[in-house]
Amino acid sequence: MAGAAAGVSRFKANYAIKRKIEPFYKGGKVQLDQAGQHIFCVCGTRLNVLEVASGAVLQSMEQEDQEDITAFDLSPDDEVLVTASRALLLAQWAWREGSITCLWKAVHTAPVATMAFDPTSTLLATGGCDGAVRVWDIVQHYGTHHLRGSPGVVHLVAFHPDPARLLLFSSAADAAIRVWSLQDQSCLAVLTAHYSVVTSLVFSADGHTMLSSGRDKICIVWDLQSHQAMRTVPVFESVEAAVLLPEELALELGVKSPGLYFLTAGNQGMLRVWDAASGQCVYTQPQLTGPGQELTHCTLARTGGLLLSVTADHNLMLYEARSLQLHKQFAGYSEEVLDVRFLGPEDSHIVVASNSPCLKVFELQTLACQILPGHTDIILALDVFQKGWLFASCAKDQTVRIWRMNKAGKVACVAQGSGHTHSVGTVCCSRLKESFLVTGSQDCTVKLWPLPEPLLSRSTASNGGPVLLQAQATQRCHDKDINSVAIAPNDKLLATGSQDRTAKLWALPQCQLLGVFSGHRRGLWCVQFSPTDQVLATASADGTVKLWALKDFSCLKTFEGHDASVLKVAFVSRGTQLLSSGSDGLLKLWTIKNNECVQTLDAHEDKVWGLHCSQLDDHALTGSSDSRVILWKDVTEEEQAEEQAKQEVQVVKQQELDNLLHEQQYLQALGLAISLDRTHTVLTVIQAIHRDPEACKKLETTVLRLQRDQKEALLRFCITWNTNSRHCHEAQAVLGVLLQHEAPEELLAYEGLQAALEALLPYTERHFQRLSRTLQAATFLDFLWHNMKLSPLPAAPPAL
Repeated sequence: MAGAAAGVSRFKANYAIKRKIEPFYKGGKVQLDQAGQHIFCVCGTRLNVLEVASGAVLQSMEQEDQEDITAFDLSPDDEVLVTASRALLLAQWAWREGSITCLWKAVHTAPVATMAFDPTSTLLATGGCDGAVRVWDIVQHYGTHHLRGSPGVVHLVAFHPDPARLLLFSSAADAAIRVWSLQDQSCLAVLTAHYSVVTSLVFSADGHTMLSSGRDKICIVWDLQSHQAMRTVPVFESVEAAVLLPEELALELGVKSPGLYFLTAGNQGMLRVWDAASGQCVYTQPQLTGPGQELTHCTLARTGGLLLSVTADHNLMLYEARSLQLHKQFAGYSEEVLDVRFLGPEDSHIVVASNSPCLKVFELQTLACQILPGHTDIILALDVFQKGWLFASCAKDQTVRIWRMNKAGKVACVAQGSGHTHSVGTVCCSRLKESFLVTGSQDCTVKLWPLPEPLLSRSTASNGGPVLLQAQATQRCHDKDINSVAIAPNDKLLATGSQDRTAKLWALPQCQLLGVFSGHRRGLWCVQFSPTDQVLATASADGTVKLWALKDFSCLKTFEGHDASVLKVAFVSRGTQLLSSGSDGLLKLWTIKNNECVQTLDAHEDKVWGLHCSQLDDHALTGSSDSRVILWKDVTEEEQAEEQAKQEVQVVKQQELDNLLHEQQYLQALGLAISLDRTHTVLTVIQAIHRDPEACKKLETTVLRLQRDQKEALLRFCITWNTNSRHCHEAQAVLGVLLQHEAPEELLAYEGLQAALEALLPYTERHFQRLSRTLQAATFLDFLWHNMKLSPLPAAPPAL
């Protein structure tokens, strides 16, 4: 250990947050502006505005009631945004500035479930859980219509595209579509052909035709002149959204003849284009594999030529509308983050395993996201090979997969292996070269998987499908779940940590047992080899981290500080320090030599399952159950340089202060001392002024010429001086100047004046009492002195 410590020039002292990847969408409606530049989506009590180009959240708007947002809509001209909260309040936003321009009561007796603007962006319709439909004038801010008659929740409202016709369409729990005339406030027709919830209503360009989709697996084309169904198209899936395609877009998707075409999104997880006239599917998007791919929303930005679809896993997919080619992906909500790793030779990307069968790969610079299906159940752990191009994942589906990132940053699965009989909870890649990996499972076994030769060739095409991995060795290692495996830097040793409270050391590749590390009181969550020493670190549910000697399996050190289970541990600073993360949401930095916790980082609100350090050891990555992924930067050198610069400035100012005092430039000296914000330094200046023969006048002149903020600071210093009888004279002198020459209204405007007076009064009374006693004593002494004087002696008789 001493040899390693000697080779390190410095220890880390602190990390600072460099970037956060946080949830911005937790389900519900999603909307694009007309140009396709911004995405509007709900995240609990907030409505977030996401910039498509950068992936950054430009605005996060929350109503004053801080209640969940139940509905929102952006006007067709992209200018007006209205949100409705569970507190039955409607808010109109200037969304670019993030400010509310108008707030009013929804008048509904239950929360608003849906809303829609008319084509002129002046009327807003709201459908409530109380079965009522209301129409609002957004310009004058008053209610224009109250339409009753819908049973149950009104979950869909839509205006006719021709504003002159003043028609409003709504659908409620009875699956019927109601046509309302706003002119005479009556229901013109009730369209009953769906047998389940109607999910969308869209209109043709000429306004004569309407398309409705439903969860009854059909879409219906309606004639709005006769209010009759013209055609029923069976689409064989529960449709969540339908979009009418403009003819020029439909023709790009292989459609041969002009006509009415629409696109559907539903529980099969793929976009399909249908010919309304024939009822035939003319285009089917390739389907993504795995659960959570069901589509819940779909919307078209005609001006921008973009189509947005949303999956049940809260992933947002942007497609080129003409070709349905994927343009961009965003991960709206990652749920519980279980593991994180840096990717790429320069750590340019990160890979995230969340409570999902899909991996998410983010480019750190732009936060562009790739969502990688492959596993069929939740991914539990990740690890990366040394060069950063290949990485491995393991999951509850009892398999392990190897992925490769190419130079363009695209990731594809290149190998997969199966053989475990239970969830595979941990994986570790070989350290020296890309030759093998080891997995540990809840079936209490570890497996060693050599990488096939074709996999190591860069020229291997990934479109041939993943290569199958074959386990070279299988070993039953523990009596309970194996939570962690680690491979030594020389690829010759394997450590395993288990729920049975022990860690074990094995020789590779035969997996021969070398020894057992016993001492933890509860199960182990993580084991890690030191990069420089013959040492193993273990993190346990007993709240401790222990260091063990590999030679004799003895415990060298124990680190205590976490209030709950320690879930991950990693060596930093060339093996001289440790980073640990725990169930308490904390990240702790330890110095091994003296067992000291150097820093505690508190940015997560739940269990921190994922922890990984960059290759250059200057960044750390954490992932937590609070759905956040945080990139930390080592700011030790920056803080040291900043502190050194501050000290240099202080030295220069102190020298300047000494010069000013020597030259009796008291005003500049006092101003400089106050700027140093050191009580004793300011006291020194006041004392120097006091020592001047004309002290009283000079102190008065100097204090009164100070600026107001300097006087406020001086008053704060007086509070400290006044507590000490040796310095109370200076404090009282300054107070006397302020009280005699400052107007009462000016003094009352001082910041913290009340607190200052409350602190000054008791000590001032005590000083006054002491002075009174001293004055009494002095008077008594004077009295004694006068009374003790001897009477003058009688004059001597004259000599004879």
